[in-house]
Amino acid sequence: MTQSAASSTLLGFDFGEKRIGVAVGETATGIAHPLMAIDAEANERRFALIEKVVLDWKPTAFVVGRPKHADGSEHPIARLAEKFGRRLATRFGLPVTFVDETLSSAEAEAQMREQHARIRAKQDVDALAAAVILQSYLDDPGVHERLAI
Repeated sequence: MTQSAASSTLLGFDFGEKRIGVAVGETATGIAHPLMAIDAEANERRFALIEKVVLDWKPTAFVVGRPKHADGSEHPIARLAEKFGRRLATRFGLPVTFVDETLSSAEAEAQMREQHARIRAKQDVDALAAAVILQSYLDDPGVHERLAI
């Protein structure tokens, strides 16, 4: 996979306590695609699988969903998503941007229903939710919070 100077590959993550959805997108096309869901087991196993994805896709940055409540207050999983984002940045030396992922899973399920796709497993929803998160970033990259390390 070669990349032009005008195009960057990004990986998006929908962090969850049970699974982490993963998506890939290109800045040149502005389109995100679901890849897979990774069981959020032990950290080392999880990051070994993520490392394989990183080696395969060679991203230039990561986008991580961070949930908020409807009133804008912090969701309990937000701190875990931030910790996950920091670990990604530290482990792979790439920038991380956080995107508000409120209702991304619900949007993913709605998209699947709209396309008459059968939801085969929760993994399908998690991977599509990661694509929704990454697409949100690709649609308007300037409005999201970049992780400062």
